[in-house]
Amino acid sequence: MDKKGYALVTGATGGLGKAFVYVLAERGDNLLLTGRSEEKLVKLQAELQEKYPQIEVRIYPADLSNEASRYAMMEKIAADGLTVSLLANVAGADVQKGLSEYTQEKIAFQCRVNFEAAVSMCHFAIAHKAERLEIVNVSSVSGIYPMPYFAIYSATKGALTSFSQSLRAEMKGKNVAVTAILPGAMPTRDDIKEQIKGQGLWGKLAAKTPEAVAKASLKAVRKNKRKVIVGFWNKLMRIGTCWLPTSWRLKFVANRWSKISKDAF
Repeated sequence: MDKKGYALVTGATGGLGKAFVYVLAERGDNLLLTGRSEEKLVKLQAELQEKYPQIEVRIYPADLSNEASRYAMMEKIAADGLTVSLLANVAGADVQKGLSEYTQEKIAFQCRVNFEAAVSMCHFAIAHKAERLEIVNVSSVSGIYPMPYFAIYSATKGALTSFSQSLRAEMKGKNVAVTAILPGAMPTRDDIKEQIKGQGLWGKLAAKTPEAVAKASLKAVRKNKRKVIVGFWNKLMRIGTCWLPTSWRLKFVANRWSKISKDAF
């Protein structure tokens, strides 16, 4: 069994996941990468091994919303005798629509990816941790308040933030750091770039690059921060809106997000 441990990244081929992967590779961490597409993982592995030949990169394709697929991935890592020094729970599904437009399958999918899978991965990482384990759970500022037409996403992210803080308290004195990261919008896909653009100056100020979020996250968990909102303007928004009545916030969000509908990518 290895002693140093590996950095395990979920959603490794996505915009933010890939940013985590490259920041970790740059600092010399050996990597365990998981995602739904084996083809994308193989391509990413080849890119990393060419650019960072000094590190080890292993890939474990899995659909985290599927219990059997997730468990098979975990069993394979355990069978390979590997330990986890860092877990970055990045995988997520940002379905955005009214509840009546969902299917039962899509409800289960989003809840499982955003919350159930992250909790499951934390349990696995703790059971197979290296001497020290750092856990980064990527939540969202969208989870701070209830958000009509983004209700399941905001609820699952709020749950992940709450869970992360509780887990951090449980892990006190056990050499396990747990940090909930709450980023705002990141220009990772064309649809998100358009949303940021549509928010005008505020959207431009509040948005952070995936690389900036990844670096801030790794810095925060190294210090075992409980919860971190990434970006000055996102922190300011939280302070500036916390005193508003919930009914006002709900009306504002509903008016804005009811005009946008998108499914998981």
